Amino acid sequence: MNALPDRDTVAGKLAALAEPDRSYIELLMQNPLQDDPLLEGLYRHLDIASAGRFLNSLKLEKLGEWLGTTAPARLQIRLMEVAHSGQHAAYQAFRNGHVRSGGLQRAYPEA
Repeated sequence: MNALPDRDTVAGKLAALAEPDRSYIELLMQNPLQDDPLLEGLYRHLDIASAGRFLNSLKLEKLGEWLGTTAPARLQIRLMEVAHSGQHAAYQAFRNGHVRSGGLQRAYPEA
């Protein structure tokens, strides 16, 4: 994967989150150079969900939980920053899933 993906491509993959999309996102998470496009796509996905007429909070919680479980330690703080960056219920649902995953605690355990 040489070219950096655009935020709309990543947002589409996060919205669908079928098995091929999960594999694509996992591949992005392996390369630190892909962190910014991944997070920009996540912001885009949450913004689209915020603007929609129907909010699928369960799906957003599952996304937060999956990312919290799957993402490497270097991304956990940034994922939490994304989750806290908006007041809309879409961000709250994502935040609830990410917190439930325990990803931040696994990445940075208390001493």
